[in-house]
Amino acid sequence: MVNTNTDPVDQKEHTERNNTGCSTQNNAETHLDRAIQDQSAQQTEADVADNGDASIYGHIKSFVHRKGHFSEGQRRAYEAMLPVFGIPYDKTLKSKTDWARIFGNDNPIVLEIGCGMGETTAKIAIQNPNVNYIGVEVFTSGVGALLKRIEENNITNLRVMQHDAVEIVRDMIAPETLSGVHIYFPDPWHKARHHKRRLIKAPFVYELAKRLKAQGYIHCATDWENYAEQMMEVFNSVDLLTNYNKEGGFIPRPEARPLTKYENRGNNLGHGVWDVLFLKNGI
Repeated sequence: MVNTNTDPVDQKEHTERNNTGCSTQNNAETHLDRAIQDQSAQQTEADVADNGDASIYGHIKSFVHRKGHFSEGQRRAYEAMLPVFGIPYDKTLKSKTDWARIFGNDNPIVLEIGCGMGETTAKIAIQNPNVNYIGVEVFTSGVGALLKRIEENNITNLRVMQHDAVEIVRDMIAPETLSGVHIYFPDPWHKARHHKRRLIKAPFVYELAKRLKAQGYIHCATDWENYAEQMMEVFNSVDLLTNYNKEGGFIPRPEARPLTKYENRGNNLGHGVWDVLFLKNGI
């Protein structure tokens, strides 16, 4: 069972704020406080799901809160850049989000789920300035790192969302909106009893496929062979999609997906990486 207690450091900071009578005035600070609170809530939700009751949230979360290092640079970028480049989750929009207004143009939109520390996301956005990217990441340290990269590289075609991707897709993205979806190295949840937590499952992939335009794509990559095999089974089961590989298997890493330091290290150690690429049917 994952410990759902509030981190002692967070408790100390909360107590100090109360004792000094200070209230948060800055919107970015409010975002940061809310993010910390949301991660604690997500952790509790995951525990509920592990007990077999996911009905409250509609699905089993594919993540649990793991407190990571939050550098001063990431914190500063989070507070300064999130109000500008962040998109708040809003389930009341009912898939009517005005992405053209958000980005200021009608360029194609690609959704990246699980940005991690943002290395790949930022590189791809820089290489494709005429494509709009929505980066989704649940962990505050990762969001801060990505926002720092946006600031340092003056990236204008990338927006960030800190929320559960399943709910973002369900509630904020209309059918036939996306030109592509990237899901690179999602948590493999390698223990058999945790496979239910894996993000790539048929119901979710079907929802993603509905939100693709004709000939839009979903590109996944994993370094866990068992998960790669499951991905292939899932994608083959969704009749809205067709394997880009005419022979029906995996594809070599395309140049469009940058090689990360982590992946390069794995390659040097002889670890495998499997890329899955499927296209939305239609013309």
